Amino acid sequence: MISVRGFSQGSRAASRPSASLRYRAEQAGAALPPLLVAAERIAATVAQGVHGRRRVGQGETFWQFRQYQPGDAAARIDWRESAKSQRLYVRETEWAAAQSVWLWRDGSASMDYSSAGDIPGGDWPRKRERAELILLALASLLVRGGERLSLLGSFMAPITGSIALSRLVGLIEREPRRAAGLPELEPLPRAAQLVLIGDFLAPLEAVNRVVAGFAASGLAGHLLQIVDPAEEELPFDGRVRFEGVEERDTVVISRVENVRGDYAQRFRQHRDGLAAIARSVGWTVGFHRTDRPPHLALLALYTALSADRRK
Repeated sequence: MISVRGFSQGSRAASRPSASLRYRAEQAGAALPPLLVAAERIAATVAQGVHGRRRVGQGETFWQFRQYQPGDAAARIDWRESAKSQRLYVRETEWAAAQSVWLWRDGSASMDYSSAGDIPGGDWPRKRERAELILLALASLLVRGGERLSLLGSFMAPITGSIALSRLVGLIEREPRRAAGLPELEPLPRAAQLVLIGDFLAPLEAVNRVVAGFAASGLAGHLLQIVDPAEEELPFDGRVRFEGVEERDTVVISRVENVRGDYAQRFRQHRDGLAAIARSVGWTVGFHRTDRPPHLALLALYTALSADRRK
């Protein structure tokens, strides 16, 4: 019997070193490719075929005060507001906030799954690794275009420049493991952009609630579904035990090949449902498998963001 842990909604424990994200991102000589170095490499490849997104001008409509952070220009400090306390505050305008991009990747247990160890010749990463790689590569491209970034759920003000990438790595590293595979709704500036990367295997009703909630605030959004090849193809044969992690369920199928056709149809229906949800609010959606080159998904995602900016 083949035992497959975490298929679809589950997770297979990683066999790789449990080094921190920052260590993997900064140590070029480590046994594993450093995440940030790999992301920069992919971003450089994609950048050769796209143009920058830098925008000219400053907003005049006040949005909010926020605490000064390293990387902010000293000229942006509001000294009158800062004089009211012992902290420095920056005056943020509506234009600057609206031209920011909030990034999110699924941090739930299902993203730890990879079927590479269960399929002969398989050599592809866990979904979490691919999601973080694409997120940071996208962030690198956006920074090159002068965009301001933040990680959704961090409640940190968007920033730009090289410090933005280091900040993202730190935020991802410190982010706790989440049970839910969807982001929580939070107030964001109207006309900002939102990028959500995950497997989106949650019920379509739950996905629709999140997407509709953000879209109702006037946000432009982009979804990227990342799946393992086994989640799409169900390539197993014979008697297989599927062990879940998030729901701790176990399912035994005596002859997987007999249900492969029905499973493929259900999978296509779910994917079509995601596309319909995005289309209903004017968002874009992309699909990526972990056994395929990441730069293809990155190029499509970056192109979608650039097209949205030109509207």
